Amino acid sequence: MTADALDLRGHGDGPRADLAHTAMADYADDVRRAIDRLGTPPVLVGWSMGGLAALMAAARGGAHACVGLAPSTPATKRDPRVPLRPGVFGPEAYGIVDRDPDRQDAMMPDLDRDERLIALASLGPESLLARDDRQAGIVLARLPCPLLIVVGTQDRQWPRSRYADLPLTSDWLEADASHWGLVLSRRCLRELVPAVLAWVARH
Repeated sequence: MTADALDLRGHGDGPRADLAHTAMADYADDVRRAIDRLGTPPVLVGWSMGGLAALMAAARGGAHACVGLAPSTPATKRDPRVPLRPGVFGPEAYGIVDRDPDRQDAMMPDLDRDERLIALASLGPESLLARDDRQAGIVLARLPCPLLIVVGTQDRQWPRSRYADLPLTSDWLEADASHWGLVLSRRCLRELVPAVLAWVARH
């Protein structure tokens, strides 16, 4: 089994982008291009906003399965009242107001200092337009592949209750982790990775 890590436009080593005018469909297009390059149906795995981008790409076919790690939730309908504003925002919008790893207990309670440093180093500008796009509602009626949603029992941002109206059929897995812990807690990942791989093997 091989794994490819994709940086969406404007993130990590991904292509430079005008984030102020980047919508969720643009991120989904990045994932679709990666699927096309692979030439074989992959298992898509995405976290948070990237989880919704993975779901959007999977909805268009070509994926073997999809795993959403506390993904931003798709909607049952679009809300035209939500304004779509070009712009960017920073991590303060999520409650991270400084880069001191010793002052992140509320957001990253299960990460050790080294893991928090990795999380803080990854922070950068995000698309306000894409955030508004999610608030307005990304409508996905169905997925043509199996879906696993992983939630963290310590996740204050995306607890299981936020998926009560999920319009997609899904299997569920709970991990003892915060939102960040789902991808950066080595303690959590030692248990989570084998459980996700076992689910993939069954499908």
